[in-house]
Amino acid sequence: MPASAPPHKANADFMPNAHLQSTMCKTRCCNAEQHLPRAALRPPRPYARLQNKRKNRIFCMYESRQPGSPKHGKVAIEVQWTTISYRTVIVYSLLGIVILCAGVFVTRPEWLTRAMDRVSRGLSTTPSNPAALAQNQARFVNLDGKVEVKRANSVTWENADYRTTLDRGDLIRTGDDGAARITFVDGTTYTIKSNSFVTVEQNFIDRDQSTSVAVHISSGAVDLATGTWPSPRSRAEVSFANARASLKQNSRAAVRTDPVNDENQITVSAGSADMQVGTQHVAIGEWERVTFKQAGGELTKSTVLAPPGLISPLNLQPLIENDPKHATVHFAWAAIPDASSYSLRVSSNSMFTRIAVEKTVTGTSADLTGFDPGDYYWDVTAIDPHKKESAPSDAFKFSLIAQGKGDEMLLEVDGTELHGNVAELIGRTEPSAALIINGEAVADIGRDGRFRYFTQPLSRGSHEIVVTGQNRRGGTAIKRVPIVIP
Repeated sequence: MPASAPPHKANADFMPNAHLQSTMCKTRCCNAEQHLPRAALRPPRPYARLQNKRKNRIFCMYESRQPGSPKHGKVAIEVQWTTISYRTVIVYSLLGIVILCAGVFVTRPEWLTRAMDRVSRGLSTTPSNPAALAQNQARFVNLDGKVEVKRANSVTWENADYRTTLDRGDLIRTGDDGAARITFVDGTTYTIKSNSFVTVEQNFIDRDQSTSVAVHISSGAVDLATGTWPSPRSRAEVSFANARASLKQNSRAAVRTDPVNDENQITVSAGSADMQVGTQHVAIGEWERVTFKQAGGELTKSTVLAPPGLISPLNLQPLIENDPKHATVHFAWAAIPDASSYSLRVSSNSMFTRIAVEKTVTGTSADLTGFDPGDYYWDVTAIDPHKKESAPSDAFKFSLIAQGKGDEMLLEVDGTELHGNVAELIGRTEPSAALIINGEAVADIGRDGRFRYFTQPLSRGSHEIVVTGQNRRGGTAIKRVPIVIP
């Protein structure tokens, strides 16, 4: 190194080993005597000791001041801490979640139930089998008049038919003469009346066979009926205005909502239901009605007069007569203790917009004539001495068929298949023939005469499916198929 180079200055703060520094400098510098003496460089002294509570770790803090530097006073620092493992953090986090869920369950139990349903739905798998997927979809089992469907991902309305399946978010609307009955995966049926607007909210089946089905009524009227569920966790709900009603199994209810006049009501005709209106909760029993206005929020609960049970003709019964126009049809129903009279209606459609006969009688039966061949619906309303009327009974349907004079027509049932509590019939008949199965017209008949038909949801036990056909020559045929629902 040249003689004019400035002398090296030892840095005691960063060179604790002075001997090593001097040795290195002697090999590189020509004037090693300019360095500080070896005794002047000492390792830094600790001025703070840190120790955790378990006393298994000790850390020291060093000061860089060397002897001979000015002293600014002694600084004493003592720091203690506790080591927390990841397992402890996870345990305390889970405990906090449990406490939070318990608090939500006590204050808002319905929130926790819906959240668990969403989690369960997210973890469940969608069936890859198209047949299983179709079985889990809602479908139309009865259509009358104008019924339209708009898919959740579509902007256009299309006419509904028996091949239409419904998913969450689909919209259904009916016209002035329209009506539709929809069956869901658990067998719950929703009958949509005329001039109604309905949205499919839920149609879900869990791994434990529990189901959750629901519709929302924007306007109009819907009757719903639940069956027997395989799981107690199953739910069937209907929402309208600011209310949400949940029916128990084997229950029936009628819901009406008019947003223009702010009139809302639900009537339970069988079983029971729980309803939440805003922050108010009400339990509804058999033949009880709850009315309310969304603006006012006040609930009115009352008991209604029960309608009579229908006896004859049986629901979906075919009546084959040589001369239907002059044949006598006998109507009978059960008596109601508080009723003084009854109103009988017979219509050619399920919405009773085309009345064939309307008659008020004091007894529990009536004989009527003059019906043309075709399908008819009938119901009875009970009237008390104060002229207060019950809700109409569940409408029964019967078919009046002219006995054919020609050869019997071709009608064969090749087989049946069960889809839960819904039976599928597969068979063949003559092309252009008319078929009625359990009182319902079969719309899906191929050009070769082959047909497929899905029944309404059936209760457990033995049933007999009646298939009635008529060809263009006037020939008729009847097949009776036994079905057992396990």
